[in-house]
Amino acid sequence: MKTKEELIAGFDPNAAASADAGLFGLPFTAEQSDIVVIPVPWEVTVSFRSGTGKGPASIEEASSQIDLYHHDYPDLWKKGIYLDKCPEDLVRLGEKARDDAGDLIEAIEQGKDIAADPDLNAKQVWVNEACAMMNAWVMERASFWKNQGKMVGLVGGDHSIPLGYIQLQGKQHENFGILHIDAHMDLRIAYEGFVFSHASIFYNTLESVPQVDKLVQVGIRDYCEQENNYVNANADRIAVYFDRENRKRLYQGENWHQLCLEIVGKLPQKVHISIDIDGLDPKLCPNTGTPVAGGMEYEELMHLLNVLKSSGKEIIGFDLCEVAPGEDGWDGNVGARVLFQLCGTMAG
Repeated sequence: MKTKEELIAGFDPNAAASADAGLFGLPFTAEQSDIVVIPVPWEVTVSFRSGTGKGPASIEEASSQIDLYHHDYPDLWKKGIYLDKCPEDLVRLGEKARDDAGDLIEAIEQGKDIAADPDLNAKQVWVNEACAMMNAWVMERASFWKNQGKMVGLVGGDHSIPLGYIQLQGKQHENFGILHIDAHMDLRIAYEGFVFSHASIFYNTLESVPQVDKLVQVGIRDYCEQENNYVNANADRIAVYFDRENRKRLYQGENWHQLCLEIVGKLPQKVHISIDIDGLDPKLCPNTGTPVAGGMEYEELMHLLNVLKSSGKEIIGFDLCEVAPGEDGWDGNVGARVLFQLCGTMAG
């Protein structure tokens, strides 16, 4: 087998990606890669549109079309970026749990009392158990790669997937912050009865990971009273940059760079980045599960990530969720480019 140095010397980053190449058309094995991306094609608790379970595959397919000379990190490809494998039994578990979750969501929409129906109640318990199993696998897999000295990112799947990884971060770091890009707060308590709902990821995070000093949310434009009350009750740990308030400040004369400096300044030295693609304007992710009008432009997100990187803070991990493919491949294209930037932000 060729060494990494030999592969770099013999690889043409200007050529078209070969059919058997890995993520971004790169030739490196896991052992030769500094960055490992764990795919988690899980969409059990999605409550509007499905498809995000196909996100990792759509991103992988689109990644081969991305030119490797990154604008901010020209030599990023040389570090090696490897896409891990999700075990088939976990994929099948997710498919079965999704079917049962769909029955539960339909029953809720029909006004049925889940707790009073033994069959429905049993399904709800089972779905929650399946999600717990997924979280345990994510923690174990992320730990496996980190123990080998890899920088690790996740790609989903719905936004419930990073909990196990964030809990692992809590085991490995005394304190850290989370930069959260999203249209939604994701602070609901067991939404629709699902303990590990995609709408509950950061409620679960803050309740189970005391090492999270600060959750900084950017792009928020859809949230409920329960979430707003939770933010107000935890103002020392949560800072929310609502999309409408961001726009108001920009319209009144502030600039995006100043706002990015303020956002980044709220974060501690160590940072995990969590991106739900619906934090962007829906024109960039039209097939995502819960699109919301408004949102960040692509280059606004790129600039925020660059300001974070230039601040000297340590990026300890990331997750990218809710990319759902359409027929034209556009969502996967945008998702792959965001993923490439996240790899650069983490690896430099």
